[in-house]
Amino acid sequence: MASSSSPPGSAAATVPLRSELLRTLVERGFLHQCTDLEALDAAAASGRVAGYIGFDATADSLHVGSLIQIMMLRHMQRTGHRPIALMGGGTTKVGDPSGKDKSRQLLSNEQIAANIAGIRRVFERYLDFGDDAALMADNSQWLDALHYIPFLREYGRYFSVNRMLGFESVKQRLDREQPLSFLEFNYMVLQAYDFVELGRRHGCRLQMGGSDQWGNIVCGVELGRRVAGLELYGLTSPLLATASGAKMGKTADGAVWLNSDRFSSYEYWQYWRNTEDADVGRFLRLFTELPLDEVARLEALEGAEINEAKAILATEATALCHGREAAEAAAETARHTFGPQGIVPAGPPTAGGDLSATSPQATARADSASGRAALPAGLPAIEIARSRLDEGIPLYELLREAGLAKSNSEGRRLIRGGGARVNDERFRNETGTVGSGDLTADATIKLSAGRKRHALVRAA
Repeated sequence: MASSSSPPGSAAATVPLRSELLRTLVERGFLHQCTDLEALDAAAASGRVAGYIGFDATADSLHVGSLIQIMMLRHMQRTGHRPIALMGGGTTKVGDPSGKDKSRQLLSNEQIAANIAGIRRVFERYLDFGDDAALMADNSQWLDALHYIPFLREYGRYFSVNRMLGFESVKQRLDREQPLSFLEFNYMVLQAYDFVELGRRHGCRLQMGGSDQWGNIVCGVELGRRVAGLELYGLTSPLLATASGAKMGKTADGAVWLNSDRFSSYEYWQYWRNTEDADVGRFLRLFTELPLDEVARLEALEGAEINEAKAILATEATALCHGREAAEAAAETARHTFGPQGIVPAGPPTAGGDLSATSPQATARADSASGRAALPAGLPAIEIARSRLDEGIPLYELLREAGLAKSNSEGRRLIRGGGARVNDERFRNETGTVGSGDLTADATIKLSAGRKRHALVRAA
């Protein structure tokens, strides 16, 4: 059995690391456990190592919850090694029970293929693919062709059910008295076999993943040694939550997706700009490529100055995911909408919802009313026929069409609660309409739902 050690601050901090890869992962906070840190470090220092992380194709995009793993693969490539993004075309048909209270919905082959195509778009922004560069593999290439009885005879004998029941991913499901199907119980066997196949086909020696994957990874390391004499290594990253304990990658409206057709670059920028003060330094290390001395400088800022660090975090993280141009456009939109800080202050509005005449919001409102300045591109926008605006459209309908409310009734509740604004003016008439008279000089209307969600209506 491979040894398990090295959470940050203990073994990893005391072992003198020779490889740039391991130093980077440790210094930036990616390392939680490693099966054999010294041997992996020696391998990475003496030559090129291929390492993989698996991603099941349960949606047509990954979200921020997968971003630590994506960045680990990126750091592999930046330090001269070969990253492999393994698509779970086969394992998606089974479903990983790790961290889940119920079985996943089974997807068709067509749905899985479409999801893999969407996920590839994410990886193409973080990795360079090509001959002898980063590789995207699909485990359906070998899993779909397996014959059940021969596979069980050759590999099943290396897995102890007693030991599998002890793995955290299985124990949690059973402790909660949630059903664990036999289909899902096979997942760790198939994931271990993936490691063997990648070792044989592509010389892959390292598997990485979140700490909830530790049991699965260790099984693969051991299986490769037993059946093929492969010297394999496993490494996990910490499962990440915000300083307040919230799960990374979730907002009140759902997941923070990495594809812009699901989550715009502006929304993505604002997600990072809303980072809690206590998380700024950690997120700068994990989710940007800023030098560590610059991260230390930004992390040391206090009071209102921490907003500078948050804006830099937002721009750098968005540049990696959506490109530098989109990141700068999102930052400019935020500055124009909210002023230099790039976001509405966190405190409650003053009595009656009025804002100081010198506040960024008041300035933006005055600009809108006078038509002096048009909002830059970046805010989510919809086009509405001028004829509809001439007739007048209920605001609750526009809020729904702009994606700021899920239904007309939700739009009405937003207006009743005082959370709806038109051109930065609070709108309180639940059945009131918005029309051509609300268009600014650039033929747009700015809609707001609360303090942080905005959209433009453009007259077609």
